[in-house]
Order: sequence, then structure tokens, then C-alpha cells
Amino acid sequence: MGASKGKPTVLVVDDRLEMAESIADGLNDAGFLAVPMADARAALDRIANDDPPADAIVTDLRMPGVDGLALLDASLKAAPERPVIVMTAYGAIDTAIASIRRGAYHYLTKPFKVEELVLFLRRALEHRAVEREARTLRKQLGARGVLPEIVGNSRVMRDTLDLVLRVADTDTPILLLGETGTGKSMLARAIHAHSSRRAGPFVAINCASIPEQLLESELFGHVRGAFTGATAARSGLFVEAHGGTLFLDEIGDLAPALQAKLLHALEQGTVRPVGGSREVRVDVRIVSATHRELRELAARGQFRPDLLYRLEVVSITVPALRHRSEDLPALIEHFLEQSRSRHPRSPAQRISAGAMRVMLAHAWPGNVRELAHVIERVVVLAKGAEIGEDELPAALFGAVAPPTNGAAFEVRELADLREMQRRYARWVFQQMGEHRGKTAERLGIDYKTLARLLRDGGSEEPG
Repeated sequence: MGASKGKPTVLVVDDRLEMAESIADGLNDAGFLAVPMADARAALDRIANDDPPADAIVTDLRMPGVDGLALLDASLKAAPERPVIVMTAYGAIDTAIASIRRGAYHYLTKPFKVEELVLFLRRALEHRAVEREARTLRKQLGARGVLPEIVGNSRVMRDTLDLVLRVADTDTPILLLGETGTGKSMLARAIHAHSSRRAGPFVAINCASIPEQLLESELFGHVRGAFTGATAARSGLFVEAHGGTLFLDEIGDLAPALQAKLLHALEQGTVRPVGGSREVRVDVRIVSATHRELRELAARGQFRPDLLYRLEVVSITVPALRHRSEDLPALIEHFLEQSRSRHPRSPAQRISAGAMRVMLAHAWPGNVRELAHVIERVVVLAKGAEIGEDELPAALFGAVAPPTNGAAFEVRELADLREMQRRYARWVFQQMGEHRGKTAERLGIDYKTLARLLRDGGSEEPG
């Protein structure tokens, strides 16, 4: 990026030097590093060679010899992402529109205020930054095959994330289904982050946590005096989410009256504030989530079928943690790292092999949320560097009390436990770069036990 001390460099080209300098002065005052140029041919050479580089170009359209369209074409060839804003007289608007078709970011008709140019320049540079970030993410996704912010490499989770990626960059309504605590809200944020609306706001609301009379105002806004206590007008979340994504969590708990108003907003693209007489147009992508069976609710008359059809254009079921148990070791390590960063005074450094076995054998009815809370608890209450079995919550042991003096932990489903042990051993082996000594030390077992676990799991004994 051609900038000085973080200032974006803007090349201002106009055959009238005083005009170029005047615009450049205004841009410099607004925090840019603007370079005025009256020689369009010299500007063409600089742009074509991108030397020195510029972050954006502002050029007049009609200039003798080399015109603004030639500069636009040269810029697109040298740096396709670089925004170009063209300036034109009122009588040349057709040419300005043609420049937009050829790739210009925007055009301004003279005379214009520098503040207007500043607005479009900042918007253009922000858009370019977002596009660069998106390409970086796409490269990461191509290499990993999953969303980098979501932990999970099990087959069922990979399938879920692949579906998320296929629909994220659309405006299609998405309904996330799954048990409480599976991470539906995180997936909703990932959908927004990987969509074309990523530069817009992400606004979330839990439909079950707010009383009906207040929820209507939260969603659609209200005018002043609409009800007792409405001392000022409020825009509402639909308006706040304009240009972005509105996440409606626990949509199955939405009251029937609000279901009708939500359906109207989805069908018409407008909302009417409580107490208001005018419709407000909104541009919002809807992602909703629920742990309830909406089709059953619709069959019982508790949820509008027409709204359901609108919401579930694409439905994605987020798997329960018990259905992706191979992701447990990675999730445990992930939450351990997060909790340690939040509680730097905790002595906790790692989970003991015994404690890991207990967690791998647990069914996790509260899913990922329960796992995160358990890890947070043991990190806060940790006695030393290694978290042992006796530091785990009693609920993780089922009917068996946790050991208090190093006694061996027993579980009914011994075969399942052994399979969990094998999976965990293979995972740690990979994390340690397939180094047998480090793996055995990390697991707290000897080499023979490690070799047996790897061999029983279908892996070759490390040599």
C-alpha cells in the first residue's frame, strides 16, 4: 500500500493544475496523502507502472491527449482492485456512466464538495480492504476445507461447514436447526462473515428472552409517544441491520402476532414502527435459529406455515457434540487455550490423560456450550499446571463418583472408552508431529501403551 504513516495515497489528475491542487489540499486535510498531477501522460506512465504505487485515483474524464478513460483502463490493468473515481461536467454524464461500466468505482459531477469525494474514497478503500480479506479467507478455506473460525474436523461437521460456505455468499434466508448449545449463533456469525454483506452490521436478538410487547419495538422500532415510556423514537433492529444480517435466535418462540409482522417484513422488504404510519424500506438478510421442531409447531397451529417456508429456504442442522465426538480433543484444547488467556493467573497448563478420558466418555447433553463452561470452571479452580480427574465436575462421572485418591476410574461402556482413548492418542500423536517420545510424555503413558493404542486404532507403530 503506497501510504505514509498509514495515510492512503490518492493520485488526483486534472489538466487544470489549480483544480487538482485544490482537490488534493482538501483530501490532505481529510487524512489522505494526495498527489496533484496536471500532466495526464505522466500520470498514465505512473499508473501503468504502478510506481510509486497509489491506493486510489481521482481523475477528470475530459483531458487533452490522454483522457480519464485511458487512465482508468491503465489502472485496471496494473491494479484491478484499486478504486478509480472519475470527475465530469454535467454535460458528460453519459461518458461517466460508461466509465462505471468499464470498472470505475464512482463518478462525481462538477462542481462537488470535497467532503462528498472523501466519503466515496473512504467507502471504496474499505470495500477494497474487505475484498482482500475475503480472498485471504477463501485461500484458507480452500486449503482447509472448513471455516477457520470453527473448530471441528469430523465428517459430519465438515459436511455442515461445506453447506454453510455454499450458501453464505447469498441473500437466501437460512434456518439453523439443532439442540441448545451446539453453536448455532457462532455459525450465524460465520455466515455473515463469509457473505457479501460482511462489511455491513451483524445484529442478533434472542426472541425468547424479550417479552412480546417489547420485542415488537425492538425489531421494528417505534415513534415517540407510541406507548407509555416511549419518550423518543427508536429505529429498531431491522433498520439497524440495514445492509447486513439480522440473526433471529429462538425463532420458534416468536408470538403469533409478531410472526405476521415478520412475514410482512420479509415479503415486502419494509417495516412499520410501532405507532407509525409510514413504511420504512430495509435491506436485510435473515438468518434464524431454533432448537424446536417448527414443522410440528406449524401442524399444531403455533407457527405460521407461510413464515416457515420463508425462513427455511435453506435449513442447516448443526450436529450435537455426541455426534461429533472425534472433535472433542481439538475442542478441549481450544477452550483450554481461550480460558487460560482470559485467566492468566491460573496455573493450568494442560489436561491430564485421566481427566481427558473422563471428558471423552461424557455424553455432553449441553453440547459445546457445556464443554466450554466446564473448561472455564476447571481453569479458574485449577490447583496446578495439570488438571486432574478430581478437579472435574461430578456431573461428568454420571453415577460414579470422581476419584479422590488416584483410584482408577471405571465406566460401564469400557469399549466406548477405549475407542475414545485410541482416538485421543492418534490426535495427540498428530499434534506432536508424530514424535513418539513427546506424545507419550503428553499423554502420561509409556511407549508400549502408546504403540498399542496407535496400533489398535489402525495406525502403524511409530518407528
